[in-house]
Amino acid sequence: MILTDEIRDRLITAAREAARRAYAPYSRFGVGAAVLLSDGSVVTGANFENASYGLSLCAETVALATVSSAGRLADVLAIGVIGGAMDAEGIARGLTPVGPCGRCRQVINEAAQVGDRDIVVWCGAAEGDAVDRHMLSDLLPHAFGPRDLQ
Repeated sequence: MILTDEIRDRLITAAREAARRAYAPYSRFGVGAAVLLSDGSVVTGANFENASYGLSLCAETVALATVSSAGRLADVLAIGVIGGAMDAEGIARGLTPVGPCGRCRQVINEAAQVGDRDIVVWCGAAEGDAVDRHMLSDLLPHAFGPRDLQ
């Protein structure tokens, strides 16, 4: 599948919609993620915080866990991520692209190694048109993964 601008826009739009469902009462920072699978389907996730902060889940992890639960981890081609400080209505705002945290880069790497491909990561702003394109291998060089356990 060719990853076109239209696919990028579809993922960023889906990530923005997912961010509207973020449960972030502590950080007030909403994040949405949208994962593109090889058949063109999209799976989304939003961050899910917990009063015991260490138990919180990032949007990318939620989306990829859903993909894995469906037995589709090897089918991940790309992921779109957006985030920003939440306004009074709980909507993520901001014009600066947000990228995956280090933990999420490692989780995305699991899908990359299982699928034997580098994954495109589009980092978008919660508002506006700013989107940065990265390859996971650039965001997480020399990654540790399933191949290292063989």
